[in-house]
Amino acid sequence: MLGAGLAGTEAAWQVACAGIPVTLVEMRPVRRSPAHHSSDFAELVCSNSFGALSSDRAAGLLQEELRRLGSLVIRTADDHAVPAGGALAVDRGRYSAALTEILDQHPLVTIERREQLALPDVDAVTVLATGPLTSESLANDLRGFTGRDDCHFFDAASPIVHGDSIDLNLAFRASRYDKGDADYINCPMNKAEFLAFREALLDAEQAELKDFDQESAKFFEGCLPIEELARRGEDTMRYGPLKPIGLWDPRWGDVNDRDVRRAKRAYAVVQLRQEDKDGRLWNLVGFQTNLKWGEQKRVLQMIPGLAQAEFVRFGVMHRNTFLESPQLLEPTLQFRSRRHLLAAGQITGTEGYAAAVAGGWLAGTNAARLVRGLDPIALPNTTMGGALTHFVSEAPTKKFQPMPPNFGLMPELPERIRDKRARYGAYRDRALADLEPIRALIPEPLLA
Repeated sequence: MLGAGLAGTEAAWQVACAGIPVTLVEMRPVRRSPAHHSSDFAELVCSNSFGALSSDRAAGLLQEELRRLGSLVIRTADDHAVPAGGALAVDRGRYSAALTEILDQHPLVTIERREQLALPDVDAVTVLATGPLTSESLANDLRGFTGRDDCHFFDAASPIVHGDSIDLNLAFRASRYDKGDADYINCPMNKAEFLAFREALLDAEQAELKDFDQESAKFFEGCLPIEELARRGEDTMRYGPLKPIGLWDPRWGDVNDRDVRRAKRAYAVVQLRQEDKDGRLWNLVGFQTNLKWGEQKRVLQMIPGLAQAEFVRFGVMHRNTFLESPQLLEPTLQFRSRRHLLAAGQITGTEGYAAAVAGGWLAGTNAARLVRGLDPIALPNTTMGGALTHFVSEAPTKKFQPMPPNFGLMPELPERIRDKRARYGAYRDRALADLEPIRALIPEPLLA
């Protein structure tokens, strides 16, 4: 098992719980990555959120499928959840520490802290789950094995601030449309404040991206740096992470009074999401950035409520590598040219934490089946996990790019349902029903 991120952690657990000894190789702390901050397993780099919790949302459906399949990583996320409105967010420090301890104590798991420089021998059943931050030596060997140039894009992480440094005389607590508890801290801006903030973003100095032409930057569209959003137009941020719709501070007056609402509503709102169980740390939602650290502090302290913000971590940007999976992988996540080698997680071209866990579950399950002389399985493409793995193995290869969970990947329903919520509910019901035959293949202790 190569890599102890979300996918590798899940895959190692599935193999070990099938009664098969597994060696989990993780290069940290022997070699650090550009984005990780600890040596614990399954560290969440960009955000602490797994996405929407409701099973009639794409990310939420994938989480529910994984719960039913006995996923350790999702179960541990549930155990270490922090308030986040309708999303599953975790205390990432405690979460990663818990998963590290669980695997460290498993009698069939051997952990080796070293850098894997090349792919293992042909006959060894191996799961490649080194993620988008695969070390250069292994990436070069993988490139030689596949005979293809590696794909890549640049990804970024958001800053984190101390909660007690946020001025709640200006900011307020609320969830959008009052869904759930008031789990977010919201920093409202009027038009003048927003325009000045955007200008500061545009003028701020960016950190240099090593071995990369800044002018031809290729970003993952689902995780754009905030300064890139600012460059794309005056209102782009207001229709993205800074959208003010559905957020209201009761101190402004009666939200049901149309005149009050018109006069008082914010022009833009910056949201912060709780990072830890104690509510001491908060991350700026959607504020991935590649600005220099000094510039981040200067510009972000222009946000109302953050003038005295104390930064625990500044945003960073890093290069993400992924395979040209449609040329290389089966829906079982086996390499077509080497059946005992499987890939899982973001390196396959799926995007999002839950998607990485799903790939780890499938690759780990199939690795165990191969060792036991059983045929590997593919998830039905009517499930969200199956739709993702079928996509990365069967997508048109021209301009293949990472894909997050979404209902557009799933086969259409037999009958058209106009209401979106009802339609997504029908996708969910079909997915969970079609998952049952797969659950029947899993030993009961894994489903407990």
